[in-house]
Amino acid sequence: MTTVAVIGGGPAGLIAAEILSANGAVVTVYERMPSVGRKFLMAGRGGLNLTHSEDFERFVTRYRAAAPVLRPLLEDFTPAQLIAWAEGLGQEIFKGSSGRMFPKAMKASPLLRAWLARLEAQGVAFKTRHEWRGWDGHGALLFDASGARVAVRADATILALGGASWPKLGSDGRWSKLLEVAGVAVHPFKPSNSGFNVAWSDIFRERFAGQPIKSALFRFDGETTRGEAMVTSYGLEGGAIYALSAALRDAIAKDGKAELHIDLRPDLSEEQLSRLLAKTRGKESLSNFLRKAVKLSPLDIHLLREGAFDPAQLARQIKDVTVTLAGAAPIARAISTAGGVGFESLDRKLMLKSKPGVFVAGEMLNWEAPTGGYLLQAAFATGVAAAKGALAWLR
Repeated sequence: MTTVAVIGGGPAGLIAAEILSANGAVVTVYERMPSVGRKFLMAGRGGLNLTHSEDFERFVTRYRAAAPVLRPLLEDFTPAQLIAWAEGLGQEIFKGSSGRMFPKAMKASPLLRAWLARLEAQGVAFKTRHEWRGWDGHGALLFDASGARVAVRADATILALGGASWPKLGSDGRWSKLLEVAGVAVHPFKPSNSGFNVAWSDIFRERFAGQPIKSALFRFDGETTRGEAMVTSYGLEGGAIYALSAALRDAIAKDGKAELHIDLRPDLSEEQLSRLLAKTRGKESLSNFLRKAVKLSPLDIHLLREGAFDPAQLARQIKDVTVTLAGAAPIARAISTAGGVGFESLDRKLMLKSKPGVFVAGEMLNWEAPTGGYLLQAAFATGVAAAKGALAWLR
């Protein structure tokens, strides 16, 4: 009887376990936390953005440098297939106004409960509080379990231990040293979909931390995104910032800072703004005038004043507020990470070249993508690919 050890109880590991057990393998999922799916449940607190409905060619580009290697995996397990899978578990999926796809329940717990029930019905066993510690001299998997060292033999192994963000939920990246010893190329972890540090004035920080910059256009190095960013006590975070985070992070690593440009009124041209601002202000304060004439919020107005404010160039400054980012937030606070197992260490079925029968999936792999459904889609697609690779190898 064929046995497979799946190490890691996140989406990549669980979908691999589902496919393997459905094809006759005896599967055990090992998880170092007291329960599986903890980061998946955390993602559900924001509505569980499973995937995105945009055109597939545009979808693939979201994975940047990893797009060529991920493309065939995403073609084999598409957004439509992920949606059908979730609906097969009784979770109706709907499209949000931005094209993002969510369960109607807007949380992960109902989906995870139905999923675990399916896995248990297929005979999948779960061993929690088992921390993977590599291999012994005979190739057996080693685990620390409640203070005891446990050796496990399996015909194939799926590693799906996550990246290095949100370590309190289980993914701390400590596995990297175990694989490096085994001759696997592991790229250094970097924060992805993270916030960034800004040296706000004390007045601005105290008044506006926790408030959003709404409906703005954010630009950096030729890339643009429209949406919201949240002012925090340390700087900026939020979906619009996450979409640019890879480029911003890399620029800061190279130059020590990055200049983010914000268009506070993207639906108006500079010329249109100039005409609106040319109206007589009378005895109104500048803040009241800007609020009425061009619908700037108090946050928008004070953001203008955080820089080199020039009332004579208001239209241009509203279209191009420059904010200096001085560093990325700590990796433990990032939504995801870049870095991990390099694809050069894997074959096309995601098997380690130096460890036949060992496959890698999910955020352990060296790829990154913005939020918006791209993270979960690739986690599922790589889990499917690793499971299919293991089945082919076992045959």
